[in-house]
Amino acid sequence: MVTLRRTSSENSDFIQLIKLLDADLAIRDGEDHAFYAQFNTLDHIKNVVIAYGNSSAIGCGAIKMYNHETMEVKRMFTRQENRQEGVGSMILGELEQWTKELGFKRCILETGLQQPEAIALYKKNNYLQIENYGPYIGVENSVCFEKLLR
Repeated sequence: MVTLRRTSSENSDFIQLIKLLDADLAIRDGEDHAFYAQFNTLDHIKNVVIAYGNSSAIGCGAIKMYNHETMEVKRMFTRQENRQEGVGSMILGELEQWTKELGFKRCILETGLQQPEAIALYKKNNYLQIENYGPYIGVENSVCFEKLLR
């Protein structure tokens, strides 16, 4: 059984999962990794969801304020051995619920073309592809999505 916990970016389980995520992204992004890494610091992330299975942290995701009506989904990750179990969708759903509770109306996010599992996850959860925003404008390997929350 998977349980979800709301926490902050200071949580040690989150930090360990992010190390795994960053190692995976360094391989996938190749020479573009330094460019993307600058937008993935934990400095401005306060709202984190961690998924636990059998008392072990198996996945995570976070939201941070983008503007007065929008939260940006960041740092989504599920351990390799727990993929295809619905963990990512559970985390995303909890982040969306938290976004609504905080009074925001939509979520946006960026992912890379080298992350087809992430793209599939967002499409499965009704995210629509949008023009690249902010620092990702003109970046060919980036794909951006949004979801309006009701």
